[in-house]
Amino acid sequence: MRALVTGVAGFIGSHLARRLLDAGHEVVGVDCFTDYYARPVKERNLRGVAAHPRFRFAEADLCAADLPPLLDGVQAVFHQAGQPGVTGSWGARFQEYTRNNILATQRLLEAAKGRPLEKFVFASSSSIYGDVRRYPTAEGTLPRPRSPYGVTKLAAEHLCQLYHRNHDVPVVALRYFTAYGPGQRPDMAFHRFIEGILAGRELSIYGDGEQTRDFTYVQDIVEANLLAAARPAQGVSLNIGGGTTTSVNGVLRLLETLCGKKALVRYLPTRPGEVGRTLADISRAKRLLGYAPSVTLEEGLARQVAWIRETAPKLP
Repeated sequence: MRALVTGVAGFIGSHLARRLLDAGHEVVGVDCFTDYYARPVKERNLRGVAAHPRFRFAEADLCAADLPPLLDGVQAVFHQAGQPGVTGSWGARFQEYTRNNILATQRLLEAAKGRPLEKFVFASSSSIYGDVRRYPTAEGTLPRPRSPYGVTKLAAEHLCQLYHRNHDVPVVALRYFTAYGPGQRPDMAFHRFIEGILAGRELSIYGDGEQTRDFTYVQDIVEANLLAAARPAQGVSLNIGGGTTTSVNGVLRLLETLCGKKALVRYLPTRPGEVGRTLADISRAKRLLGYAPSVTLEEGLARQVAWIRETAPKLP
């Protein structure tokens, strides 16, 4: 098939494009290289796919580009593009989140309307839930986002459902729970923790470190996207999690073992928008997609430590 991957130079998008190419598919990749983190980091993500004969790249802003030509001959859309980050979504930068998460999604859905797509897979987030009372959290839980970022991802999900109900766009929304692994964005916690431990730098932990997360390895997220494209389910939102929950302090202890060095930690007040706990109920994804996470946290972190050591050779 021919697939369109938006946000293809990002963490998950680049892994997904590589997997699609390895499986024999054609990939049209789109990215606009926002300034959320350095362009060279994103260009490095594309090194493994840029020269592939079945890969075509378009540097384009989904909010301004002529989208129909990008969709010509496409059977599956994997909409991974968006403005990430809970902390950065407050204040003056909120307009970037509304533009890149809501408007970009609406324009892509509008361009997809009426086309013979097999699937439109939207990358949503566990941030739509906020703090909830029941764990593991099922998709029927009332969303109560605690950050502007979560609000924009929820709004984009609602747009997907509207276009499914009114225009038969075959959408599936995947709610990712804390993605990690090689290629993770440099602003994300595991990347910062590993680099800091290896370099002997002090780490800033917001809160007491006992907040827990359902961490999901990027390979499992990619597999969920492929399953969503292949299975008949549509018009649904599905949790994609790693299957277990671990505290931040627990992660630090594991990283100390993997890095062979002690973490230097400074605890700071909790930041606005952060939740105390996440744990996904993945039973619906298992039933509808056959999804099951396959990479343990220890195995996934070991791979990420090895990747950071390889890509940042000055670190011990």
